[in-house]
Amino acid sequence: MKIGIVCPASLPASQFGGIVFLAVNLAREMSELGHNVTIYTTDLDFSNGPNKFNKSLPRIEKVGNYIIKRTHSWFSVRLFFFNPGIYFQIRKDKPDVIHTIGLRSFQSFAAWLVSKRDNIPLIATDQGGLTTHPYLTETGLLFKIIFKIQNLYIKKILKHSSTLCAANEYEKDIFLDMCKDSKIEIVRNGVDLKSLITKINFKTKYNLNSKFILFIGRFSKSKGIDNLIFAIKQIKTQLDNSTTKLVIMGVDFGFEEDMIKLINKFNISKQVLIIKNPPREDVIAAYGESEFLILPSVWELSPLVPLESFAFKKPVISTNSHGIPFTVQHNKTGILVDKDNSEQLADAISILLKNVELREKLGQEGYNFVQNECNSVTMTNKILQIYEKCFNSS
Repeated sequence: MKIGIVCPASLPASQFGGIVFLAVNLAREMSELGHNVTIYTTDLDFSNGPNKFNKSLPRIEKVGNYIIKRTHSWFSVRLFFFNPGIYFQIRKDKPDVIHTIGLRSFQSFAAWLVSKRDNIPLIATDQGGLTTHPYLTETGLLFKIIFKIQNLYIKKILKHSSTLCAANEYEKDIFLDMCKDSKIEIVRNGVDLKSLITKINFKTKYNLNSKFILFIGRFSKSKGIDNLIFAIKQIKTQLDNSTTKLVIMGVDFGFEEDMIKLINKFNISKQVLIIKNPPREDVIAAYGESEFLILPSVWELSPLVPLESFAFKKPVISTNSHGIPFTVQHNKTGILVDKDNSEQLADAISILLKNVELREKLGQEGYNFVQNECNSVTMTNKILQIYEKCFNSS
């Protein structure tokens, strides 16, 4: 089958988040099964920041058995990247099926136009917070107007799509407000277990002589980093006594300066190590050598970071916000606290620091969850069944 996967960013911009990894994991798994797979995307590369595009990236690049085709973005507004060349690229290649990931994007709009014009089945996955992302409420009048305009074409995309892939029941309920139940298939996000290998010794590379707990994610207020810093302040003495540090790894999305100010204000710089723009292999090494992961987000749809942590048998402390409880199960694979509640977060961190047996129990359950349900092979097999069904009925 000739498959076109459409998304706003791909390699090397791995810092963009879940959309990149979902597209790449699907492309790799499907191409290894003999399918002809191409990712259509922009030339975002994060070399100098989250909205930087690189014309020197190859327009066509073979990665393993699949291909990435990039067109240059003329401009960007927040995370909306305008690259009209993608439309002509997809039309020229004429895939048998188009799968767009990230509905609130120009790339999704282009995929819909091609699908409609050339009568190609369209599969849609959001993974971007269709109606619940903080951007939708925390912006000025201009952006709210833009979002309303986006909503008009998003509804058309949803109506036209053959199948909508929801990552969990929370997202399915969002889709149900816009389309029929019969169109929606729950396909849980999956991580590539084969790629979670590194030869890096994390503690040696970063001169860490202590245990550490880990945050991985964008330096964004929506990730709850401020709440995490408040919690670390509250357990500062315990961290010192247990010789444990907090390692924060990620890319700045507008909160780095405030984050550093808070750390200095609370005099906890000795307890915190910040690693900016970390290489992927260092991130993987950090999972393996950490005690556990903390993801204190105020919003997440279906985060991949906890799944990667589970792959290393590391439990996760997170919040009970939005779609997170469908990934991190309270008292089974981790501990969930209320968002913006630093006292609860501090207590949860303290509990896991003290209780090795609990960490091991939660970590093992998380590992079983990823091995059985949330890996790239399982995800890909279900997606391929959807493609076959849509392609055969078109």
